[in-house]
Formats: sequence, C-alpha cells, structure tokens
Amino acid sequence: MNRLFEPRVVYGLVAALYLLVFPWHPGLRSPNELCRLWQSRALVEDHSLSINAVMQRDGPVGDLSVKDGLYYPSKAPLMSFLAAPIYWVLRAAAPGGQVPQIPQVFFSRLLLTILPTLVMLFFLRRFLAAYLSPTLADALTVTYALGSLAFSYSEAFFSHQATAVLMFFSFYWAWRTLRAERPTWGWAVAGALAGAAVMAEYTAALTVLCVAVYAAVGVSSGEGAWPVRARRLGLAAALVLLGASPFLGGLMAYHQACFGAPLTSGYKYLADAGYQPWHLGGFLGIRYPDPRAFALSFFSPLRGLFMLSPFLLLAMPGLKALREHRALFWFTAVLLLANAYFTSSFTYDSWGWTTGPRHLTPLVPFLLLPVGLALQRLRAATELDAQVGYGVAVGLCAASMLTMGLITFVNYVPDSLSTSLFGLAVPLFKGGLLPPTVLDFVGVPSPAAGVPAFVLLAACVVAVSGWLWRESPKTRALAVAAVLAGLGHLALLAGATRGDAVDQAAVGHLTSVWLARPGAPVTFWQQ
Repeated sequence: MNRLFEPRVVYGLVAALYLLVFPWHPGLRSPNELCRLWQSRALVEDHSLSINAVMQRDGPVGDLSVKDGLYYPSKAPLMSFLAAPIYWVLRAAAPGGQVPQIPQVFFSRLLLTILPTLVMLFFLRRFLAAYLSPTLADALTVTYALGSLAFSYSEAFFSHQATAVLMFFSFYWAWRTLRAERPTWGWAVAGALAGAAVMAEYTAALTVLCVAVYAAVGVSSGEGAWPVRARRLGLAAALVLLGASPFLGGLMAYHQACFGAPLTSGYKYLADAGYQPWHLGGFLGIRYPDPRAFALSFFSPLRGLFMLSPFLLLAMPGLKALREHRALFWFTAVLLLANAYFTSSFTYDSWGWTTGPRHLTPLVPFLLLPVGLALQRLRAATELDAQVGYGVAVGLCAASMLTMGLITFVNYVPDSLSTSLFGLAVPLFKGGLLPPTVLDFVGVPSPAAGVPAFVLLAACVVAVSGWLWRESPKTRALAVAAVLAGLGHLALLAGATRGDAVDQAAVGHLTSVWLARPGAPVTFWQQ
C-alpha cells in the first residue's frame, strides 16, 4: 500500500487512465468534434478550408457556418489545423487512403488533448510546489487531473482543455520570467502561447487579458524607479505582442478568407438559424449577467462547476491567503470575476451535451493555488473547527475525483437530464455499458475491457486521500468529517436525480449508440 502512495506511481496510474479510456460513440456524430476533424480532412484531401466536399463524401456534421454557399466550422481554427498533419499520416498509412472516424478521433485526441495535459501536469505540480508542501502539490495536481473538467475535455476533441494547456503555459512562462528564472525574451514565448490559445478558442481572450493584468502588476511592482519599471513594462508588452502576432495574424487571415473580414468570425454566419439568437446582442452574445445562468453554471446538479468539482469551492477562502502574493492575487481574482461574468452573461442553454460548463475549463488550473493555500492553513491549525474543515476538504477532493471520473467515462451529457452522475453514468454502468477502452480494440470483450478504468480511478482516489490524511493531525473528527463530506456530496447528487421518463430516455439514447456493447467486438479501423 505504501508503494501505491508514491507520487511517481500515482502519476503513472493517472497517465494509464488517460490513455486507456476512449469515450467516443460514432452514432452521436458529435458536432463540436467532427466539424473540426472534417476541416482537417478538407485541408488534406481538398486543399480547402471549406468542408462541402468532405460532407458529400463522409456525411453532414453540425456546428457550422455558411457564407456564399460554402460551409466551415463555426469554431476557431487552430485545432483543425493541428489535426490535419495527423490525418495526413493516417491517410498515407490507410488501405486505399480511407480513414474511418475512430482512428482519426483517437489519434487527434491522443496527440492534441491527452498528451499535452499529461505534460502540463508536470509543470503545474512544479508551480504549485513553489507555494505549497510537496504532498499538497501532488494531491491537488492529481485531483485536478481526474476531478475537474480537465479530464473530460482531455478525452474529447474540443478546444477547451487545449486552451487551458496553452493558457497555463503562457502564464507559466510569464511567472518564470517575472521571477527572473527566464530571460526577458520569455515574454515573447508567453505571448506566442496566448496568441495560440485565442486561435484555438475565441473566449481565451478573457484569460489573455488576465495574464496581461498579472504581468503588468508584477512588472510595475518590481524594483527601481517608476521610469525604469515603465520601460520594463513597455518592453514586456512589446515582446508579448511580437510573440502573439503570428497567431493573431493567422486568425485574421482565416477570417478574411472564410468570412470576408479579418475581425468577423463564423458566429456571424451560423448555418443553424436556431443558434443565431445566442450570439446576437452585446459583444459576441455576451450581455448583462443573468442570475439563472450564474446559478446553473456553478451550482446546477447537472453540470455546475462546484457540483461536479466541489473541491474548487476551497478557492474562495483561499483567495484571502493569496493576497500575500499581490500579482497572483489580482490575476486570480480578475480571472474568476471575468469568467463568472462570461458564464452569467452568455446563454446557459448553449452549453449543449457536455460535461460541466465547458467554457470555464481554462479557469480551473488557476484555482488550484488558492485551494492549496486554504488546505495548507486548515492543516496547520490546531482548533477543532479547522480539523473538521480539513476533513471536509479531503472528502470533497475524493468526491470530485469520483464524480468527474465516472462522468468522463460517458462524457456526453444530454441537456434534459436531472444529473449526469446518477441520472446517466450510473444507470449505464449498471446496465453493463462500461466505458470503451483501448482494450476493446485488442480483443478484450466488453464489459471486461472497461473494468480496469474503474480500478485505476479508485486507486487514485485512495492514494490522494491517503496523502492528505498523512499530512494532517489524525483525529476522529477529521476522519468523520472527510467521510461525511464525501458521502454527503454524492447523496446530494443522488437526491437531485429524478430518474423519471426524461432521464430514462436519455439513458436509452446513449444505450442505443454505445460503442462497446457486451459481447459485441469493437474494430478500431471500422468504417
């Protein structure tokens, strides 16, 4: 058991779980993913940005824009461009040059969403360890990997986790440069990563602005007279813009080629007229805040951020401790407010068939430090209420990993459900529909092929709980609080589950398209 608690072993388990599961069901024809992958095909096969010819060959998809009779993904284009070389290699290796959905989705996810997140974990842990104990840094890194939106959107070819990775690395380079651990040209690297993030997802501009606030506060708070600091700030800004310019220029060129103007995105020409009202009014559909959208984005039992990852609630008291680090405090506070405003001002009903409030994915890694500071303060205190608070935190970390881990095994959540865990995931698992995994592709029959995913998840939950327990004064009050908090959170989600005809219809629909059915072999290279 002690070997299971070794960090390198647990990180190996996390990587194994990321690489093992493959939540993909071709029958759903996931529009957010396929519209990008169809453009990758168009770039390789037709040397075109338009996907008209691909849709004629391989079938229609959703999430499109149309101008002058030509169809394009409505999304920012970076993910499509990056997936094109992957498709080119697959097509060169495929018999007759025919590449089915499954291998294209599998390798595009593996190389562009899964592996980048696993690399990011190493640097995320290094950042956290600069302010937290090694054990807390490890515990929060693993909890982030399996207990947050990071897991779900690493296992889907959306842009949200890729954007989170790019924005974290942009921040990380800025952080290292401010600490004089990187030369001044580090600002250009930070700018390039920020520009790439905007080219991957338009809403990354929110995080880019907040990184700019962080850099401005950090540089202006440095040593020297104000004229010297002003020159440093001007140089940093110029280098950031220099680094970002190739990506921003590329994005504007893409807009010009597809939509006729450098600042006009595909959202102006959505092919589905029903989606147009979501993007009208305000700035790109961002209007005045709506209390309903705010409440559901953070507290809905179906996809609220704090309901699926309750450990993130600790970021709120942790912000107080973060005030000791002025630039980090203002960066985190402004980032949290900006994302809260966005999710409250954009149409909540547009999230669509996803796990959690997907556009908040890039926010999550930046909440980990205040979460860790809150845990560190609770752990250091000797009062009974602090011990109980630390126990609650341990329970919430475990509950987050179980909740998000199990939901990610499904990863496609109909809007009509009452809850995504007990309303969808648990009924599917009880019905013998375990998550598709790479074991299905090598001949292991379902449901046996899905069992290792549950074992790996459970082992990581036990390991993180053990780390946090080992860090604390081991009292009965702490243990009781941890158990009650974890079970209480799960009971809250269970109590919010209706299990009515609507929930059953959603389960039935997923059942009808499930990739790995008991006793039915899954072929990796099937058309």
